[in-house]
Amino acid sequence: MPTILKDDDVIVKVEYSGVCGTDLHIIQGEFPASKERPLPLGHEFSGVVHQVGKASIFKVGQKVVVDPNRACNLCNFCRDGKYQYCLTAGINSTIGIWKDGGWAQYCRCPQDQVYALPDGITTEQAGLCEPYSCVSHGFDRIAPLPVGNKILIVGAGIIGNLWITTLHLQGHRDVTVSEMNKARLDIVKLLDTGYRLITPDVLAAEKQLYDVIIDCTGVGKVMEISFNYLRHGGKYVLFGCCPPTHQASLNPFQIYDKELTIIGVKINPFSFPKALGLLRAMGSRYLNYEKLGVKTYPLSGYQDALKELKAGTISKAIFKIV
Repeated sequence: MPTILKDDDVIVKVEYSGVCGTDLHIIQGEFPASKERPLPLGHEFSGVVHQVGKASIFKVGQKVVVDPNRACNLCNFCRDGKYQYCLTAGINSTIGIWKDGGWAQYCRCPQDQVYALPDGITTEQAGLCEPYSCVSHGFDRIAPLPVGNKILIVGAGIIGNLWITTLHLQGHRDVTVSEMNKARLDIVKLLDTGYRLITPDVLAAEKQLYDVIIDCTGVGKVMEISFNYLRHGGKYVLFGCCPPTHQASLNPFQIYDKELTIIGVKINPFSFPKALGLLRAMGSRYLNYEKLGVKTYPLSGYQDALKELKAGTISKAIFKIV
């Protein structure tokens, strides 16, 4: 059981805690994480305030969600509002990667990383706030993204599904989703967006070109193939987090000739308020675990959760800790 160490600490009683693709990479030894001691993973979680320090603005019993990332506020990157580049904070101090995370009943967090849930948002829905905050940052990086753009989403795991719901909410209708796992495409159908759903072999045979490609796979080789489907002036958004060892070979002339733009999207700097706004706007139309392919498990069902994720029969696993 964590205890209050600083006056601005908040101890959160965790209710929902997600399994991210980054967690899987960490478990497989493909992504950097703390090796000093065993610690609970889990950087996507919501719950209620259990205990607070003397200087906390929060109250016991408040429904909250936690942003796992923060700024150091000292380096030039952080002082420029870009803590995703920080060498000591940002993704280098993430709760659930470098500090005890939310795959536990309780988690100690600095209060500046805790957000009160607005009325109408449940802790269940807020279990998706962190990945939606990353999508929100992605939207900022892509901008402008006119509604008339022809968009391709590569990969229909949970991140692909969150992009699908966000694009649909924003009015985008000319969207194609490519996914090799047909079980995942069946999940996307439940969202009832009317988007075109195809497999990579169909995508390759069609040879259609797109204004924007959002790569949600986290697989370097996928970029080599999908990059060829960009129109002149197109944008390739590398959203899925590839392990550091992955490589991709691209044709520089194609980038020059078509004036293509490659956009990386790293974590979620200052985008939690936007994500909470998204959650409020989406409501039950989009934030439905069954339609998104999300399945809940007790913490004791950890092995079953990983097994189903790897099999692709679900898009996301979330631990329900109540």
